[in-house]
Amino acid sequence: MMKTRNPIGKISLAVLISLIYILCPLQSGMAESSINTVSSVKSYTIEAGLLRDVLAQFEAQSGVNLIVDPDLLQGKVSFGLTGDFEVRQALDRLLENSGLQATRSEAGYVIAAAATAAGVEQIVTLPSIQVTADAGNRYAATSTTAATKTNTLLRDVPQSITVITDDLIKDQSIRSLADAVRYVPGVGISQGEGNRDALVFRGNRSTGDFFIDGLRDDAEFYRDLYNIERIEVLKGANGMIFGRGGSGGVVNRVTKEARWSPVQEFSFQGGSFEQKRMSADVGYVINDVAALRLNALYENSGSFRDGVDMERLGIAPTLTIKPTHRTKVVVNMERFHDDRIADRGITSVVGGTGQVTGPVDVRRAQFFGDPRRSNANVDVLSFGTFIEHKFDSGFTVQNRTNYTTYDKFYQNVFASGGLNLVSGLLPIGAYNNATERDNVFNQTNVLYSLNTGPISHTLLAGIEVGRQETHNRRETGLFNNSADSANFFVPISNPVTNAPITFINRNSGDGIDALNRSVVDVLSLYIQDQIEIIPQIQVIAGVRYDLFEVNFQQKNGARDHIKTQDDLIAPRFGVIYKPIEPVSLYASYSQAFVPRAGDQLNALNVTVETLKPEKFTTMEAGVKWDIRPDLAFTGAVYQLDRTNVINSIVGGQTFLSKGQRTEGVEVSLVGQLTQNWSVMGGYAYQTGELTSDVFGIAKKGATVAELPRHTFSMWSRYDITPNIGAAVGVIHRDAMFASLTNRVSLPDFTRVDAALFARFTKSFRGQLNIENLFDTHYFASAQNDFNITPGSPIAVRASLIANF
Repeated sequence: MMKTRNPIGKISLAVLISLIYILCPLQSGMAESSINTVSSVKSYTIEAGLLRDVLAQFEAQSGVNLIVDPDLLQGKVSFGLTGDFEVRQALDRLLENSGLQATRSEAGYVIAAAATAAGVEQIVTLPSIQVTADAGNRYAATSTTAATKTNTLLRDVPQSITVITDDLIKDQSIRSLADAVRYVPGVGISQGEGNRDALVFRGNRSTGDFFIDGLRDDAEFYRDLYNIERIEVLKGANGMIFGRGGSGGVVNRVTKEARWSPVQEFSFQGGSFEQKRMSADVGYVINDVAALRLNALYENSGSFRDGVDMERLGIAPTLTIKPTHRTKVVVNMERFHDDRIADRGITSVVGGTGQVTGPVDVRRAQFFGDPRRSNANVDVLSFGTFIEHKFDSGFTVQNRTNYTTYDKFYQNVFASGGLNLVSGLLPIGAYNNATERDNVFNQTNVLYSLNTGPISHTLLAGIEVGRQETHNRRETGLFNNSADSANFFVPISNPVTNAPITFINRNSGDGIDALNRSVVDVLSLYIQDQIEIIPQIQVIAGVRYDLFEVNFQQKNGARDHIKTQDDLIAPRFGVIYKPIEPVSLYASYSQAFVPRAGDQLNALNVTVETLKPEKFTTMEAGVKWDIRPDLAFTGAVYQLDRTNVINSIVGGQTFLSKGQRTEGVEVSLVGQLTQNWSVMGGYAYQTGELTSDVFGIAKKGATVAELPRHTFSMWSRYDITPNIGAAVGVIHRDAMFASLTNRVSLPDFTRVDAALFARFTKSFRGQLNIENLFDTHYFASAQNDFNITPGSPIAVRASLIANF
C-alpha cells in the first residue's frame, strides 16, 4: 500500500460533472412528462393495516383532504402502498376490494360505497391481511425517518444512506452487523477484540455509534438481528440528529413491531462448523385497537477456529395499541444473552525498522493464547415505549423512552505481540474486564408542516434527556504467579498455553487497571427545518445543543475524581437541486462531537485533557437518481476531518493525536434491474492520513488504519421462476494497514458468495447460502498489528422457513 497523496478534490469534481452529464441526457426523454406531472405524482410509504389508519397516513403524506363516514371503514383492511402514484391511482389501490370508491369534490375526495347495478347484490371480498414480500421492490427502500426524524424520501436527504431491507437480511442470511455492512460502500469491519461489534465508517473505527429506533444503544457486545425489520447506515457526521457520536457514520436498527397483519414465521438453520439456529416471528391481532408480536431466537454454533463456539438466546415481545386513528402506543422489551469464546485471531511478523510485514503463515483455524480461558458473555434487558399523537391542528408529537441494563464480562488470553523470526517465539498476554451499565434515554419530538406563501416547511423541534451509569473493573493476568510476568512467550509451532494465570486489579505503578464509576448526564435541544423553496430546490437546516456532563471517579490508584461539562453545538446544512423529479443533486455540511464517555473511559488515563471531545466535520456532495421507483443510483464525494483523536494501537493502549482527514468517492446501485433481477452493492475509493504526529507511534502523513483504497461489492439475485431463485455476491477489498504504525499490512482479496432459493409449498420455502464459494484465503479484519482475524473458509448454511 503506497502512501502517496491523491488529488481527490480534483477527481471528485470531475466525477460529479460526469455523473450530471450522464444522468441528465438519459432523462431528457422523460423530462417533459415528469415536469407536467410533478404536482400530482407523489411517493408513498404506507404500511398494510386497518383501512382507517391507512387512509389517515395517505392524508398526511399526500396533503389531500378525505371525506368519509367512519362507519364505512369499520373492519376493513388495506394492503397499503409503496411507490410513486397519482392521487386517484393511489386511492384506487388503497380501496381495492373494500367495496368503497373515491369521488373528486371541491373539498377533496369523498369516500363512499361503490355503486352497483340495480337489483344485483354486491359481493365484496375483503383482502387477506397476511402480507408477503413484494418481489417487485425487494431491496430498494424509498424513505427514511432516521436521517431527519421526519418521513423523508431518501433522494431528498442530502447525505449518503444505505438501507438494508428485511428481504436483503433474509436473502443474505444476515445474522450480525458485520454481515450486514459487507455490501455497503464506505463501511468496513473491525475485529472488536472478539467480543463486540466494531465498524469502520469512512476510516473512523467505532464501537459506540449504534442506535435502535433512533435512540442510543451504547454498550459493547455482538448484536443479533432476529427482531430487526431493517438496518439504516448513515455516513458522515450525524451530530444534529443523533447527538454525541454520529461521527464517521451511524447504524440505526429498526425493530419489528406488532401490526394488524398477522405473521407466523419459523426458521430453522444448520450448516458448516456445527451451526444450529432457530428463530420465530409470531404476530396476533387482538382486535381493532391492539396487536401483539413475539420474536425469539436460539443459536448454538461452532466456528472454523479451534476451540471457538457461541450460544445465544433472545426474546422480544411487543404490543401496539391504537385507541384512535390519531394515536399510537408501542410497548416492547427484550431479554438477550450471548456467551462465546473471545477470539483475537492470529498475530503478525515483527519486522525491522521501516519494514512492512503481514500476518504469520499458520492454519486459519490456529488459536493464539488459550480458548478455554478466553470467554465473553453479556446479558441485556431493555424496556421501551413509543407514543405518537396527531392533533387536529396539524401538530404531531412523538415520545420514545428506552431503559436498558447491560452486564458484560470478557476475558482474553491472546497474542500481545508479534512473532520474532530469530527466536521463533511470540508473547501471550491476558486480562479480563467486567462492565455493568444502566442507560435511560427519553426523546420527545414535535413535527409540523406549514406554508409561508409559496414556500413549504416541515418543522422539527425536540428534546432528549439521558443518563448513563457505568461500573468498570479490569484485571491483568500474571503468568506463573509472578508479579513481573504480564507476558508469557510461546513458540509459533504451538502458540496455545496452559500456563497458570492469576488475574489481579493492579493498583499502583505504570500499569494501573481500571476500577471506575462514571455517570454521564445529557440534555439535548434541537430544531430543524426542511424547506421547499420551489419544487426544484430544497434546503435542510438544523442545529443541536448538547449539555454533556461527566462525573468520573477512580476507585484505585490516585483515586481521581473528575467532573467535566461540555456545551456542544452541532449544525447541519444541506441544499438539494432537482433538475427533474427523480434526480437530486445535493451538497451538505455537518458536524458531530464524541465526548469521552462509556467504554472510551476504560482504556484511557483519564485527565481533564483526555476528556475533551473529539470533533468531526463532514463536507459532502452527491447525486441521487431514482431510475425507477424500485431502482436507485447514488454517488457521493466527501471530506471528513477529525480532531483530538483517540488512536488504539496495541495491548489496550490508546493515544491522542490532533487530527486526521479522510476523503473519498462512493457509488451504489440498489433495487430491481428487471422484475426478476434484484441487485445491491457499490464501489468506494478512500484515502486518509494523519494531519499531525502521534508521538512515538506515527508521523504526520501516515495512512489511516483499516482504510482500503478500493472496495467493491455487488449482490445479485435472479428469480428463474416464481418458486426458484439464485444469487451471487462478489466482495473485493484492497490491502490496508492494521494500525497507524503502518508496519503491518493485510493483503487484498476477492471473495465470492452464492445462494439458492426454493419455494416448496405455499407455507414452506428453503434457502442455501454459501460463503466464500471458492475458498479464498484472506484476512477479514484487525484490532491492531498483532490481532488479526482470518476469513472463514467455504461455509454452507441451509435454512427451512415455514409461514402459516
